[in-house]
Amino acid sequence: MTVSAISSSTATATTTSSSALELSSSDFLELMLEQLQNQNPLDPTDTSEYMNQMVSYASYDQLSEITSSLDQITSSLNAFMSTSSLSYISSTVEAEGDTSMLSDGSASWNYSLNRTAAATTITVSDTDGNTVWTGSGETSSGDHGFTWDGTDSNGDTVADGAYTISVAAVDAAGTKVSTSTSVVGKVTGIGTDDSGTTTLLMGDVEIAFDSVIKLSV
Repeated sequence: MTVSAISSSTATATTTSSSALELSSSDFLELMLEQLQNQNPLDPTDTSEYMNQMVSYASYDQLSEITSSLDQITSSLNAFMSTSSLSYISSTVEAEGDTSMLSDGSASWNYSLNRTAAATTITVSDTDGNTVWTGSGETSSGDHGFTWDGTDSNGDTVADGAYTISVAAVDAAGTKVSTSTSVVGKVTGIGTDDSGTTTLLMGDVEIAFDSVIKLSV
């Protein structure tokens, strides 16, 4: 019982403290008027200082309104994205990134080379960064697809889950060729990231809306 009383008192104090730290626009104006009413008549507030305070108040009030409006817009946008994202479920998407979901012995990626290479190496790693599989990739410039069958370099089948691909390519002179990767998979659900933004789920892999390149129904 004593612990509950202490917890309740602490919570009340915390709430009161938090409320005390919040300053509304009306509080700001009241403080300024109080200052004017109680100023020293022998040393009144300078007109320029008064105007500066008025400007500060106006800026504070406008900033508060903008912040409130942005919060409302963000909330509405997240609600819209959450609703619209339902139509993505069971669809196949391609999105920027390098981590895809191995499910039922299959995980897919696309990769691109900005010019012709002499050798291309594809490496698949698990969530701990351990290399699971390494092999050769396409060397011609342009876009290529890669589907991994879920077996490691020893031919053993690995568990389903999230796996990351890396593509390294070099030309005949040994100079690095620029590459990019994207993930391909079926949307299995929707979620939210740490900022509260709606995301697409590809199994255990989280996909941001703005990273989606292609949608196939």
